[in-house]
Amino acid sequence: MAFVDTLVTETDATVVVVDRYHQPGGHWTVAYPYVRLHQPSAYYGVNSRPLGGDSIDRGGWNEGLHELASAAEVCAYFDQVMRQQLLPSGRVEYFPMSEYDGDGRFHSTVSGDEFEVKIRRRVVDSTYMRVTVPSMRPPKYAVEAGVRCVTPNELPAVRDRAGHYTVVGAGKTGIDACLWLLRQGVDPRQLTWIMPRDSWLLDRQNVQPGPLFANAVIANHAARHEAINTAESVDDLFDRLETCGALLRISDSVRPTMYRCATVTRTELAQLRRIDNIIRLGRVQRIGADTIELDHGTIPTNTETLHIDCTADGLEQRPAIPVFDGSLITLQSVRVCQQVFSAALIAHVEATYADDTVKNGLCHAVTHPNTDRDLLRSLLETNAQLARWATEPGLLEWLSKARLNAKIGLPPSDPDARADFDRQMLDALHIENVRLEQLLLDEQATVRR
Repeated sequence: MAFVDTLVTETDATVVVVDRYHQPGGHWTVAYPYVRLHQPSAYYGVNSRPLGGDSIDRGGWNEGLHELASAAEVCAYFDQVMRQQLLPSGRVEYFPMSEYDGDGRFHSTVSGDEFEVKIRRRVVDSTYMRVTVPSMRPPKYAVEAGVRCVTPNELPAVRDRAGHYTVVGAGKTGIDACLWLLRQGVDPRQLTWIMPRDSWLLDRQNVQPGPLFANAVIANHAARHEAINTAESVDDLFDRLETCGALLRISDSVRPTMYRCATVTRTELAQLRRIDNIIRLGRVQRIGADTIELDHGTIPTNTETLHIDCTADGLEQRPAIPVFDGSLITLQSVRVCQQVFSAALIAHVEATYADDTVKNGLCHAVTHPNTDRDLLRSLLETNAQLARWATEPGLLEWLSKARLNAKIGLPPSDPDARADFDRQMLDALHIENVRLEQLLLDEQATVRR
């Protein structure tokens, strides 16, 4: 949707959208009902239409920060984009409940009708990143008959109070499930959290848009820059990033080994820290009537326990491939964990530049992070990407106006001051990357010894 919106806005292209779901919104249409964005609504959706009212939450665990759209809001938003903007343009056709068969052919999964499209320009594959939520597949572990195991989608529909709750999975979905249970008044002593790996988390306050948060965002980037430049090792860098508030973790006594771009507020973190019964024995292999078997041991359970499967990989780490490849465009992140912004930028590059080599140079695909070290590689890739974009004045102009672009503070409006600001930013990116590369090389050399 973000790709189509930008393409239709900036060109006279015609587009056929083949969607396996019943309405626009992709995986949001089958997500758990209490899910919200982990980033401000201001950074999500399509470029041409704001999502939400640009408001600040006045209550709850996100109080004082920009609003986070719910699943219902996101689905309604994308439906409005399609029906109020794209379809009325006369240049977009939409086919829900359909599967693409290849070579310009697709069929309706309801009527069985078959269609063929004359592809004048390219096929755009928006499925490569394999976004998966728990409702889309069964658990990867065995579940004995009679055991109560549900997806997060089913949790609000449960009417029989459980004697205990066990959340399986420590990513964004696991965090959401734990916070939802705590919001409903579940005693933390009634909650077990199976956490195969602890994760470094981002403080959501540091990724806020607009002038209200500009000073805090700039200060966070300056602190991160200082941490990178003064760190003596990779582990020392993580310590410094935590000390300056750039990174958070659930337990002070357990060093995280995972990073998946998840954000929390300090209030949410305090709530999560109320859960004492955290199991760190690897992944679940089997849930039986009285035991849960994990990679490195077993723990007791019982038939009164409700198990919530939160193990689907919504940010699967896929190999980066060329975005532009002959008659195919494969949508991927070109800024880490920013899929909709990436799709809009790819569309702008497609509309603006003629040569695929140039296009791929500006849209170098970056892989989603998984481990703590991937965070450093993500910083390297992001900095290098920003430096590449800075060589294109027209692209910089587009970025300065793009709603989906997560801007770092507020660059000066005066042209001379803006140019000086951009030069300082480029110098900082270069310095950071030199230091990050050296830290990773030093660590590899230490491991080899």
